Amino acid sequence: MPKEFHQLEWDAQVEDDCRQIIRLAVREDLDRLFDWTTLCLVPSGTAGEAALVSRQAGVVAGLRAAALALSEMDAQVHWSPLVADGDPLVPGQTLATVSGPARSLLSAERIVLNLIGRLSGVATLTRRYVEAVSGTRARIYDTRKTTPGWRRLEKYAVRCGGGHNHRTGLFDAILIKDNHLALGAAGIGGAHVSPAEAVRRARAAADAAIADQATAPLIVEVEVDTLEQLADVLGAGPDIVLLDNMSPEMLEQAVVLRDARSPLVELEASGGVNLKTVAAIAASGVERISVGALTHSATCLDVGLDWR
Repeated sequence: MPKEFHQLEWDAQVEDDCRQIIRLAVREDLDRLFDWTTLCLVPSGTAGEAALVSRQAGVVAGLRAAALALSEMDAQVHWSPLVADGDPLVPGQTLATVSGPARSLLSAERIVLNLIGRLSGVATLTRRYVEAVSGTRARIYDTRKTTPGWRRLEKYAVRCGGGHNHRTGLFDAILIKDNHLALGAAGIGGAHVSPAEAVRRARAAADAAIADQATAPLIVEVEVDTLEQLADVLGAGPDIVLLDNMSPEMLEQAVVLRDARSPLVELEASGGVNLKTVAAIAASGVERISVGALTHSATCLDVGLDWR
């Protein structure tokens, strides 16, 4: 079986990141003071009930984040989800109902909608890419092009949309790119370092570090931009080769070359990927397609709070 990056589910780390984001969001809105409009107009003790409703079709993500936001604002609020993260939505569909002190609900409304709207937008866009490559062996992967502070949440949303997670950060995999080759050469007197040599050095260094720390083996991935580099690097034993900005025709040639020389190495296409090109890229036979747009270009799903 090929090696795989850690795939995020809703766990303690994701929840902790979410709480940090929520606390910052609360500070942004209230600045350790008050929601003056609500305080002035809504009597203390007033109860409220509302429905969280999708205004458009999509895929939901972030319901647990919304529940956390409400709990941070007021423990007396009752949250009742009617769907689960990853479910498809139709316009007008109710995602959840919420009831409790009206002041707390009004103050938390925008934070809740921002969380669900953003994460559902990522999940919805991811689902479109996943559907576009249906019937091929290609899997859709995210990247590190995420909103600062939101990485685990956005990668969780990618999973809700049916996509896969690439490395979470610099700490959990090795990905050798052009800049590493250039700066690695600078550190050894300017001698040229090929992608294949870089893979061998990275593998040796990683194995030594793992032996000291008793951690799981690191995936070693390397970027190439020519078929000649691919031919050279396959013999060095990378787990994955990233094919940068290659046309579908070049990708097909790369797959043939890989199949002949190192069939266990997986190929990842990257660069120039959008909804118009992704099907042709997938048809080339690569196993992985990384798409920065999943997180850096997703638009928020239109979700509103309808008061009852």
